[in-house]
Amino acid sequence: MSIKKVKVGVVGCGNISGIYFKNGKWLDSIDIVACADLVPDRARAKAAEYDIPRACTVQELLADPETDIVINLTIPIAHAEVALAAIEAGKCVYNEKPLAITRADGQRMLALAKAKGVLVGGAPDTFLGGGLQTCRKLIADGAIGEPIGVSAFMLCHGHESWHPDPEFYYKVGGGPMFDMGPYYITALVSLIGPIRRITGSARVTFPERTITSQPKNGTKIKVDVPTHVAGIMDFANGAIGTLVTSFDVWSHRMPNIEIYGSEGSLGVPDPNGFGGPVLLRRPGEKEWTEMPLSHGYAENSRGLGVADMAYALRTGRPARASGELAYHVLDVMHAFHDASLSGSHIELTSGYRPAPLPVGLEHGKLDE
Repeated sequence: MSIKKVKVGVVGCGNISGIYFKNGKWLDSIDIVACADLVPDRARAKAAEYDIPRACTVQELLADPETDIVINLTIPIAHAEVALAAIEAGKCVYNEKPLAITRADGQRMLALAKAKGVLVGGAPDTFLGGGLQTCRKLIADGAIGEPIGVSAFMLCHGHESWHPDPEFYYKVGGGPMFDMGPYYITALVSLIGPIRRITGSARVTFPERTITSQPKNGTKIKVDVPTHVAGIMDFANGAIGTLVTSFDVWSHRMPNIEIYGSEGSLGVPDPNGFGGPVLLRRPGEKEWTEMPLSHGYAENSRGLGVADMAYALRTGRPARASGELAYHVLDVMHAFHDASLSGSHIELTSGYRPAPLPVGLEHGKLDE
């Protein structure tokens, strides 16, 4: 299916913006026509580098009547402010992860978008990549039988050794759960379904961090959020999952994600990427077998969620990387922290599972 391209503007021209500008050139449903940043020179530089027609202020971008979708790539603390302004201006908005910092702001976005008749969506869209879509098809085809358990691990020692400005990773809206948790939780919800109950524990191991990257080498960071979070997820379909996210681990040998079924086990690729490998092992087999990818988009395809939103806007079908999915992920992440503070299980009322992608899509398209 081909649709009329939707005009898109980008707010926030930092590190992650380049891949959106690059991929916007080959995705068939969107046309990135403008970009804005609090630092005007940054917006002008990106516009020149990626041949974007217009660099402008945020206010000018939101006032443009021809721009229908805003990609919000600001830092997490600004997600709600920019998104709500875009929705007030009558535009659909696609937020970089997380959807918002608080549940209340996420709920405000969804309610205002419904009132305004526009769409809200959010990263990550890596679950639309060939690796995770292949895993979803294998599960749907019964390759491992009934999913009964999940193990997922995101373990590293933080970002201050390589990121040029890592402080926000240790402030509210950051930490390993809110930084990397969206990739893992979104993947699991797509593969297995909504999560109904959470419990867990969280701690701050190093109250102060020292930046060793440039240009802020030697700067001290006060840590305001948990940096080691371990929890249990009860899925609505009965599967039980374990998730550990940490910025406190020097080294490890744990898998990204493994899904255990009544008739086999599935090794799921890094949910921060779009490709494989996808590994399957059935009863009686001595080795894991790498499975061929059933879907495309195995390369870095950030922007698929925006392109899918454009299809939803044009056709009226539900978006896959939707606001409801992003809010469910936000709700789950908060529940891990809440469970640790309260020493209890947290029952969730949110829930959303996106539709899978069809097999055999032409490159650049999201619908048959």
